[in-house]
Amino acid sequence: MGFGSLALADLLSRQSFAGVEPHFPSRAKHVIHVFLNGGMSQVDTFDPKPELTRRGGQMLPFDNLQTERRTGVALPSPFQFKQHGESGIPVSDLFPHLSQCVDEMAVVRSMHAELPNHEMSLMLMNSGDQRLVRPSFGSWLTWGMGSENENLPGFVALCPGGMPVGGAANWRSAFLPGVYQGTHVDTSQQDPTQLIRNVRNGRMPEDQQRQQFEFLQQLNARHLADRPGEAALEARLRSFELAYRMQVEATDAFDVSQEPESILKLYGDGPQNRQLLIARRLVERGVRFVQTWHGGGQPWDSHANIANEHRRVAGECDQGLAALIMDLKSRGLLDQTLVLCTGEFGRTPSVELGQNGAGASQGRDHNHWGFSLWLAGGGIRGGTVYGATDEFGFRAVENPVSVHDLHATMLHLLGFDHERLTYRYAGRDFRLTDVHGRVIRDLLA
Repeated sequence: MGFGSLALADLLSRQSFAGVEPHFPSRAKHVIHVFLNGGMSQVDTFDPKPELTRRGGQMLPFDNLQTERRTGVALPSPFQFKQHGESGIPVSDLFPHLSQCVDEMAVVRSMHAELPNHEMSLMLMNSGDQRLVRPSFGSWLTWGMGSENENLPGFVALCPGGMPVGGAANWRSAFLPGVYQGTHVDTSQQDPTQLIRNVRNGRMPEDQQRQQFEFLQQLNARHLADRPGEAALEARLRSFELAYRMQVEATDAFDVSQEPESILKLYGDGPQNRQLLIARRLVERGVRFVQTWHGGGQPWDSHANIANEHRRVAGECDQGLAALIMDLKSRGLLDQTLVLCTGEFGRTPSVELGQNGAGASQGRDHNHWGFSLWLAGGGIRGGTVYGATDEFGFRAVENPVSVHDLHATMLHLLGFDHERLTYRYAGRDFRLTDVHGRVIRDLLA
């Protein structure tokens, strides 16, 4: 790369973390977090409730379980459940492809959050705090484990067609060095040269660009040497260097057309399925944390007509989710890749009403009291169902799991004691799980 780059790289390596020692051998080395932003309904996907069907049209006997909007009578699921695999885990007909992979999955039915609000619940799921600015899980992980590929970001956030609610705050690094913030890529484009803006320099030949880059690196090295410890400057210079290196490798990593026809057919069409294939390609190249979002805004937020709306969004990702698990397994990558699929909360078993208490629209409101998610690979015990909600699917009542518990368990699989992975800031040792969290041992293989 030249003397300027070497000088700057030496300064950066001495002034910022490039990974800390794991506390014990890790089961997983990478994470793919599939975020179904908006809130997947647990009673329509992975948590069947026959009693909800029997009580359809009746008021449910709950007091003081506040939701964001008014709700009315019980709304039975419009989807059919069937047991699958040797484990016999029931999955609704929303996921005909994914249901074939249940023996690789651990379904947690007893998740709970703190508020029925998108922004705050997204922050909680991503950073462990719903109110204060804290680093996201991906930032903690890339800070803790470092990167396996210096030509690609260690943390990538894929989202087609815009940004989720909260935008870049969902993958922020907060008080961790800025280099550990997630890199956002809009995957609605298929041409890899258009996925990342300005990844190619159309005005300057490669040899001239290299000379310019080397000269700038020399100036940056001098500038940084006079200003040791300035995290914002260091992060900016690292981003310049990474951007230059990405020109070669990024387009290759995002170019799914290089895959054989059999793999393209396995994943299927559409931006959701395509970005799940990209996630596998990134993990294969050493990217530590890949987050895939379903789309801009909150696509899973089915306040009305959940029968059609959930059918639509599930159909956009079902084939790709199954393909991701099967593809990772066939390549020997599933054991070292932890796959998490979740929303920020679940949905009510009762029908949502209008603000005046009337006008039911066959949809469900936000529900943070109890919801479902699933994990696979990376040391997870497949074919497992953990925890339970009540007979209607409203509240976690058996082995409740908090977001802090989830984060503690994931860090454990990645080789870290969540109580010991800390970062000193403003006179305090911070950690992802704050003062909470426990490892859910029953989920471990």
